[in-house]
Formats: sequence, C-alpha cells, structure tokens
Amino acid sequence: MRRSLALALLLAAAATPALAQTPPATIGDRYIPAPWWMRDPVIASVGQVRVEIQANRAFVSASFQSVDRSVAEASLAAADQVRALSQSLSAYGADKVRVETSVTTRPLYDQYRDENGVMRDNTRADRVARYQADASVNVTVRDVSLIERVYATLVAARPTSIGQVNFQLDPENSWKANLQAEAMKDARRRAEAAATNAGATLGRVKIIDPSGRVCETDVLAGWPSYGGGEQATTVDDIVVTGSRMQAREAFAPPPPPPPPPPAPAAGAAPSEAQIEAARLALQPPLQVMTDSACVIYGLN
Repeated sequence: MRRSLALALLLAAAATPALAQTPPATIGDRYIPAPWWMRDPVIASVGQVRVEIQANRAFVSASFQSVDRSVAEASLAAADQVRALSQSLSAYGADKVRVETSVTTRPLYDQYRDENGVMRDNTRADRVARYQADASVNVTVRDVSLIERVYATLVAARPTSIGQVNFQLDPENSWKANLQAEAMKDARRRAEAAATNAGATLGRVKIIDPSGRVCETDVLAGWPSYGGGEQATTVDDIVVTGSRMQAREAFAPPPPPPPPPPAPAAGAAPSEAQIEAARLALQPPLQVMTDSACVIYGLN
C-alpha cells in the first residue's frame, strides 16, 4: 500500500513540469484557457474617450530667388531678401515663433540642342552661365493666434514662392494624463451601467490596465475574434486642457483694405500697411485625441 502511494506521488511530481510547460492554445482549439481572475464572475470594461482640441502648432515656408553671374553675389542677394524678414519674425520670441533660414546655390549652364533638337545643359565647369541662389524661410508658429499675422508678413515680403500653412496638434503631457484619467472614469461608468442593467452589483477592482490590452485577450474578445469596437465617449476640452481652446486675436481686426501698397525695397521688412493688406483668415482646425483603458471588476 505504501509502495503504491509513493509511486503515485512520484508520478504526479514527474507530471507537474510537463503540465506547466503546456503550450498556449492555438487558433482552432475548442477550449481557451481562462486567466486566474476569471475564476469568479467578472465584468471587463473598456473606457474609450475622445476630445477635439484646436491645433496648437502651425508651419509655413517661403523662398526667395536670386540669379547672378557670381555665386557670391547671388547668395548675398538672396540672403538680403530674407534677413530683414527673419529678424522681424524672430522679434516675437522663440517661444512663440521659431524661424529657420538657409541659402542654397546651383549653377545654371549654357544650353545647346542635340541632334534630336532637344535642349541640353552643357554641364561643364567652364560653361556656367549664371548662379541661382534660393533663400528659404521655414517658420514654426507655437502660438497659433499669431498665424494670420505671420502669414501676412510672409506674403507682404513678396517671396518667389510660399507654401501651404499646415497645422498640427502637439499635446502637452498634462493633457495626456487628464485624458487617461477620463478613460478610467469612463470604464467605471460603463461597468456600473452594465452591472445595474444586468441586475448585478459592481464588486472590487481586479485588474487595471491603462493600455487596454487585457480586455483584448482571446477569452474576452472572442476566438478567433468576434468583438466589435465601442463608441468613444466625447470629453469636453476644458476637462482635458483646463481652458477652452479657442482662437485668440493677437491684433485688432484690420480696417477695410487700402489700395495696393508698393512693393517693399529689396532687403527691407514689409510695412504695417503691407502686412494688413495681405492678411487672410486662417482658423486652426480641430484635432482629435483618443485614449482607452481596461478595468476588470468582480461582480456581486
């Protein structure tokens, strides 16, 4: 009897490591192993929130071109066109407007027609006809209330080309933390409503997962998966940012447009009248921030 009992215990001990190394279920298995927190009745709640916040960054660029027989003169002429402009924009301060300028030059070669009549560049060092210099101004506006003013300043400077204004949302760390907190609150609201409607009482928290991945396990999401996405709860931007994100006018509305002003002299910053005449309405668009959280509660 003792020998039989000892043999049974030995076989059980030998089988334990093998059971511990059992691989996880694969797609197609009929039964899916449940995690420890599902031994008792639970409810898994996914909090999903969204908020619309006005873009708080704007980007625009402009370029000036100059052509001369001397590479040095071409570069200086292009740089002169952007020097006063860049200084005028930099006066707002780097915390509001950041300005980057650069000058590039390239040779313009004599051209000739080949045997097919196609114009070709004679790309030889001794066949350079002129040099083309391009001075670019890249502006990052960190205070979007200034974007109309900045854009009008660029237009009034009469550049060779000007790019499209692009907007972007660069969330602050506090906004992300506040939105994550709202996702947690939303998860509890959904869980309480579901438990009440099902005639149960919400119990204690078993798992909190800010990433939301726990609620995407195969046991909860279906096998292979048949769960659908939840509608996100819209949160007021005041809750996330602490203030209403609205466009602010840094300057008073301009008077009726005056007659077209004369072009600014080369290297001179645009005048106030020229800037006001070039102003356009530029409303920063609303951008969407989203977040989710998974909280698993017990049920009573």
